[in-house]
This record gives sequence, structure tokens and C-alpha cells, in this order.
Amino acid sequence: MEHRPSAGRGTVGSPVASPRDTSAGDPAPPPVGGVLWTVAGDLRAVLMLPAALTMQVAHPAIGAGVDAHSVFRTDPWGRGERSLRSVQLWIYGGEDAAREGRRLRKLHRDIQGTDAHGRRYHALTPAYYSWVHATGFPVYTRGLRLLARPLTEAQERQLYAEWLQVGRILGIHDRDMPQTIEEFWPYYRKVLAEELEATVVVRELLDPDQPVPAPDRGPLPLRLALRVLWPVLRRPFLRLRAFLTVGLMPPDAREAIGLEWTDAQDRTLRRWARVIRLVVPALPERLRYLPLARKAREAARRAKR
Repeated sequence: MEHRPSAGRGTVGSPVASPRDTSAGDPAPPPVGGVLWTVAGDLRAVLMLPAALTMQVAHPAIGAGVDAHSVFRTDPWGRGERSLRSVQLWIYGGEDAAREGRRLRKLHRDIQGTDAHGRRYHALTPAYYSWVHATGFPVYTRGLRLLARPLTEAQERQLYAEWLQVGRILGIHDRDMPQTIEEFWPYYRKVLAEELEATVVVRELLDPDQPVPAPDRGPLPLRLALRVLWPVLRRPFLRLRAFLTVGLMPPDAREAIGLEWTDAQDRTLRRWARVIRLVVPALPERLRYLPLARKAREAARRAKR
């Protein structure tokens, strides 16, 4: 990845536009040509998302909410597809970004209950809603270091500023998120030390023996083939998912949750990462980028002509 601003192929650089309101009162998505614009639609970002999700549900309140209210057990593929599209809308959705943020807050408005420790929770409690969002930043920095290229200090600061902008789209007030990297890391370490644990949902997500249904998305021939082969493929797939989830998680988060990770696993992950760093940048844009990102990049190029 080159380090100059561009809406073109795979670059990471300074934004070519400042965030502006898309309409009265609505925060704009991160800028075209920024760090998030470049990395969030890349296939490698998909590999990073399970690590962030697992860090989120390692918080007892969030884990309890997902345990009681999510369809991740009965419709894992649909839920994954909807979550991925939502993340893409925050960054590439233009005016739809703020609309998606409002939809998510409405969706979470009635999610409440009691966690495993008998404590009441509500999904929109600022500390919980902010933690869900906060996990993306350390996972992106860790994932990019392994699967792409480490961010420079300036890029890391830019990434955090853009992630704060995404938080505003989601309705997170500035007072509820650390506003600088210097403030973020003490906050992050405090949550790791005082809150996270191996919740029921964490254990399920990392269990290769879970009864996950066959994929039901994609072309019909592929779905039919996977339905036939799924009894053989399910466990290896879940083992690989667990391996990448734990491996791409920041080591301090992994330790706080109590997840095992060996030196041999780390060497294997780094071999995988070397292959990914070589293969993904060589892919054509239609294969390398997710659909919303690809369309947004094409529109940005047309706007520059």
C-alpha cells in the first residue's frame, strides 16, 4: 500500500476531503482517500471482523445481549452479511451512513436484560455501546500490521480520528469515547483488566463443534454443493475461523479474555499472513474489494475526471 492520498488502487494516505455534514445535523462518513476508505472495503478487513466481534461479546453485558437477542445461532450467515453491509455503509454509504446509524440505534433500543453476574444492562448504555465501537480500532491496527503493512504514526492517528467520525455516525457522543490515541489506550487497557471474560458467546464462537448450519448465501450451485459437503467441511471451517479470530486479536485482549495462543500457532499465522500480503494486492479490483467499497471507489474516480 502506498502512502499518498488517492481513491485509486490500495493506497493509504491523508484524506482528500474533510468530513462534512451530509445533511442538517447528520455527521458525514470518513473522507474519500482516507485510511478507512482504503482498508475497510478490502477483503482482508473481512478476516479482521470476527476478532472485533469476539472482543465485543467478551464484555458480560454485550455478551448477554447477544446471547438473548441475536440470531447468530439460527441465522449466522444472514447476520454476518447484514453486519458486514452495515460496516460498509458507515464508510462508503454517503448520506446512507447516518441513516444506517439511526437504524442501528433504533434496533438496539429495546435490547436489555440481566447479564451472567446478575447486573442489569441496556444495549445503548454509553459504556457498552462505545466499547462495541472501540474494538474496531485496535483490531484494525493489529490486522493491518499482519495482513497488509503497519500504519505509520500519522496514519494511525488519522485512523483513530476517522473511527471517531464513524462513532458519531452511530450516535456515540464525543464525551463517551476517548478523543485522542493517548486517551484511548488507558481506556482500552482498563476495559481489558476490569471487564472482559470468556463469556458463553465467546466460547460458542470459538468452539469447532458448534452446530453451525451450511452457508445459505451465494449462487445456487455453490449453496447446493456446500449443503452436501458441509458435514465434512464444517469442523475444519470452524477451526480455521477460531484460529484467525484469536490470532488476529490484539495479544493483550486475547490474554484478558483467557484465550490460549501458542508460539507454534503464531508462526503458522505469520506464514498465512505472508501469503495474504502477496496474493490480495495482486487481485483485480472486482475481486479485492467488497461491492459497496468497489462502487464507491468507482464513483470517486468518476468525480475526479
